[in-house]
Amino acid sequence: MIKLKDILLESTAPDIFIPRRLGDRVERYIKQYIRNGSKGNLDLSEMDLVELPAILSNVTVGGDFYCDNNRLTSLSGAPQHVDGHFYCSSNKLESLSGAPQRVDGHFNCSLNKLKSLSGAPQHVGGDFACSYNKLESLSGAPQHVGGYFYCSFNNLKSLSGAPQHVDGHFYCNNNTVKFTVAQVRAVCDVSGEVFV
Repeated sequence: MIKLKDILLESTAPDIFIPRRLGDRVERYIKQYIRNGSKGNLDLSEMDLVELPAILSNVTVGGDFYCDNNRLTSLSGAPQHVDGHFYCSSNKLESLSGAPQRVDGHFNCSLNKLKSLSGAPQHVGGDFACSYNKLESLSGAPQHVGGYFYCSFNNLKSLSGAPQHVDGHFYCNNNTVKFTVAQVRAVCDVSGEVFV
């Protein structure tokens, strides 16, 4: 029998006071989401995750998916289809390998350490934001963006790999090279305005 006096006098907490692992709680949360039909948003933001649980890779998210504001270095294990928006900004991503190949809403991978867009979804129904990274080119960017395209505040030296069509505005200001509107329109059919 454990006595309160013994617990108070111990230099370390006994096992009964060890909190449950965060990974177990995240996995239970995801399993509950799947049991509920994978409908609505799935929010894993600000959970101090260093990797995404493998259980996600076969899940179609019926709403928005949030994994922003963590410590992710990879999107390995991410859901492969998201009906809403996909937010993976403010992590430590150096690659988009493992990202969903189809996102019907917005895709935001800003505020990471990306040097390439290789692995990015090829279909994005809404905005595509990759600002505040270390990109030198747009190689790997989606071919069609249904909203705005943001690639400002990078190290872009070339527009190589830019989307073929952007339904909204195209933002590429504050890069290593100051591009012109004509240069952007020469590589991309932009329906909206171009901000350089």
